[in-house]
Amino acid sequence: MNAMVEGFGALLSLEMLVCVLAGAAIGMLVGAFPGVTATMAVALASAFTLTMDPLPGLAVLLTILIGAQFGDRVPAILINTPGTPASIATTFDGYSLAKQGKAGIALTASAFASAIGGFVGIAVLMVAAIPLSTVAMQFGSPEMFALVIFGLTMMIEVSGKQLVKGLIAGLFGLALGTIGRDPMDGSDRFTFGIPQLVEGVPFIAVIIGLFGIAEVFSQMLSKRHASQKPITNFGRWWPDKREARQMVKPVAVGSGVGTVVGVLPAVGGDIGGIVAWNQAKRLSKEPEKFGKGSIEGLTAADSSSNAGVGGSVLTTLALGVPGDSVMAVMLGSMIIWGIQPGPGLFSNQPDLVYSIAGIMFFATVLTLGLSLLRMRGVAKLLELPNRFLWTVILTFCVVGTYAVNSSVFDVGVMLGFGVLGLLLRRYGFPAGPIVLGLILGPLAERNFRRSMELGGLESIYTSPIAMGLLLLGVAAVVLPRVRARMKARRQRPEDSDTPTDPPVPAGASR
Repeated sequence: MNAMVEGFGALLSLEMLVCVLAGAAIGMLVGAFPGVTATMAVALASAFTLTMDPLPGLAVLLTILIGAQFGDRVPAILINTPGTPASIATTFDGYSLAKQGKAGIALTASAFASAIGGFVGIAVLMVAAIPLSTVAMQFGSPEMFALVIFGLTMMIEVSGKQLVKGLIAGLFGLALGTIGRDPMDGSDRFTFGIPQLVEGVPFIAVIIGLFGIAEVFSQMLSKRHASQKPITNFGRWWPDKREARQMVKPVAVGSGVGTVVGVLPAVGGDIGGIVAWNQAKRLSKEPEKFGKGSIEGLTAADSSSNAGVGGSVLTTLALGVPGDSVMAVMLGSMIIWGIQPGPGLFSNQPDLVYSIAGIMFFATVLTLGLSLLRMRGVAKLLELPNRFLWTVILTFCVVGTYAVNSSVFDVGVMLGFGVLGLLLRRYGFPAGPIVLGLILGPLAERNFRRSMELGGLESIYTSPIAMGLLLLGVAAVVLPRVRARMKARRQRPEDSDTPTDPPVPAGASR
């Protein structure tokens, strides 16, 4: 109880209020621009927050993420283009509602569903964090090694059909993690005589290059523009009683699905939104309306995406394994601040955990208020030319990367990884496994080598927890492919034209 009081009490300062306000506003603006992902925004902000104290810095990063989760609904509903991957499922029904003259209702319902999902995720974080960390306290080096491998496997698995490419990206990230000082004996490895690499590959430069520079280069080369004019006929803004009642069940379904999916290591909110949309459709009395302007489908997807944030934070804090790419960036920032997420965090800094939950709560309340008050103004951002946005992002990328270490070398690394990120996109390689491998590689190596010193491979295969996690990782990769092959063999040619997939929004790919 004392930790909870201290944790929430740390938020009652002018500095924290300014950080939450600034982060929420930036996040909503970021989310409203199609193609500017929350991962990119958090990566950029990380460069500027590293000089701050840990709690205010975390407040900025978390509120940017939560603000982006609200703001990304605007382009999804008004121009059928996801603001971030988490709002892909929002387009399934949001744009159809807008075309029916119900854009205002869709935006309001989306805001409330997102807030309720966020509150559910925060509640689960506060209730489940300590029990989960208590279990994780039993983990030794073999179990931690297996947990890291499981997290990497899940990130590679959600690369979809590009399993081999996801595996290659993950191995490349692990290789990057070996550069620098040996974590066990302190000797230099693979530095090639470059003193800037002694402490490892500059993390901030890598993530800004992969998620910031690469995205801008990709948009500039493809000359990507919004394919639709934004809908300006908002109609009425508040749902009536019947529409409000329709929201109850799908919001409950979406919040539950989103939290569960968010807890799974390396599974993003975009997947949770689609799963919740499908589940709500199965349970609905009017499934035929899904994909054609169903307020049930819209609210299920949006509540799921925001509930997933709490689940992702829970996994990151309790186990030290990022819930998704954004959490991987935050995990890297926390390590730089001297915070080591994992089982020990709850015994060493329990007040910090409650402070994080409090930040998320205040950020959700604030962004809900901003969404209801300034949604029409945020929608105006869709009319800004892309070249203006590109210039601003490139400037912040360069300035932010240089500011971390006052190093031109870091800027060069950022540009190099920007080009690499562009090539990865061109040839279908995911960037997420690279970041996860870079962050978790040293942790995996350290625990593996300790396990070898303790008892060799026997210490791993004689541990039920370690073997269970490793088998789960193998099953996550193998079982979906076995089921897919068995289904393909049983499926008859005449059934192949049966539509089963949700609609694909403009500017998105599965």
